[in-house]
Amino acid sequence: MREREIDIIERLIIMNEQYFIPVFDGHCDTAARIVNDSDFDIGKRQTDGHIDLPRMREGGLNGQIFAVCIDPGYPERVWEEKTFESIRIFKRTIEAYKEEIEIALNGDDIQRIAKEDRIAAMIGVEGGHVVSSLEVLERLYRLGMRCLTITWKNTNIIADSSEDMERWGGLSDFGRDLITEMDRLGIVIDCSHASSGAFFEILNRSINPVILSHSCMRAICDIPRNADDDQLLALAENKGVVCVNYFPAFLEEKSHRDIMKVWSVYREKKGILSRRYGGDPERAGKELLPAAMNKLENLLMPGLSLVVDHIDHAVRVAGVDHVGIGSDFDGIPLTPVGLEDISALPNITGELIKRGYSSKDIGKIMGGNLFRVISGVCGSG
Repeated sequence: MREREIDIIERLIIMNEQYFIPVFDGHCDTAARIVNDSDFDIGKRQTDGHIDLPRMREGGLNGQIFAVCIDPGYPERVWEEKTFESIRIFKRTIEAYKEEIEIALNGDDIQRIAKEDRIAAMIGVEGGHVVSSLEVLERLYRLGMRCLTITWKNTNIIADSSEDMERWGGLSDFGRDLITEMDRLGIVIDCSHASSGAFFEILNRSINPVILSHSCMRAICDIPRNADDDQLLALAENKGVVCVNYFPAFLEEKSHRDIMKVWSVYREKKGILSRRYGGDPERAGKELLPAAMNKLENLLMPGLSLVVDHIDHAVRVAGVDHVGIGSDFDGIPLTPVGLEDISALPNITGELIKRGYSSKDIGKIMGGNLFRVISGVCGSG
């Protein structure tokens, strides 16, 4: 490593100690592995997937939002039950490794846990389709949820999704009430997956900064799932943060076309097979995924420099105070070259150094900005 890179990394460490600037990732789907894979042990280094405790340590991670996501392919009557049970299983697993990781409920918790040289885990729920009432939202809050991704790939009773048919033109009446209640309770509002109309209506309604926990830039990869420049400017005015996703299908249009040729067929077959099983997308996915991955693994993937291109663009448009990282690890089937798992996180820091970012700005991007929003919304202990 070059002398200048070593100098900046050393200054980052000093800044972390003096001012607490954590390395904090806005989104992963590792909770699904914990809940659904009986052979997965987060405490042991795995030969597959993207996240476990040894690799989190190797990557220098201080905090992580873990998303609990219930596939809407399950029967609607079990959505809430499966969400509550998934959170309970996740919490029990984290408790079993309390010497290394702990559930955090607010900024004070994150700071305390990280200063004890442990990892702060925040519970998120991805997909508002599981929240059928304000009472359910409060129950999730009491269980420890501190971040809600308003939609997933499906338009729901709260809001329109960027990847589904428009139903509300933004938020439903219930969705408007839900945003107000999230502000009252202190739950971070995550607009990744939401339609543009829902995004702007949320920003107009919420009194708090919001996040895009795992989104890329539409100016570089023009797909509805990504954020456009108007959204970035609005997010800056809102004091929120966009956390850049690592999925190659969101990073460049060629990869998007190549991956979606395979992935759309996989998802269609998964839906058909799930219905044959009486609504069990998890079982269908396990049967069909190996064949899909065999096809995907032959594709040529971009490098991590493209991830930093998206960071660069977000910084230019929204400003460096409004950009973070949101890997989507364990939820994406492919990764960029150089970001194969969480242990490779320092490679982003190295690329930011090469592009001339200061240690202060690197600290903001790698977690300081996200920590600021969480601390402001979730309050103190």
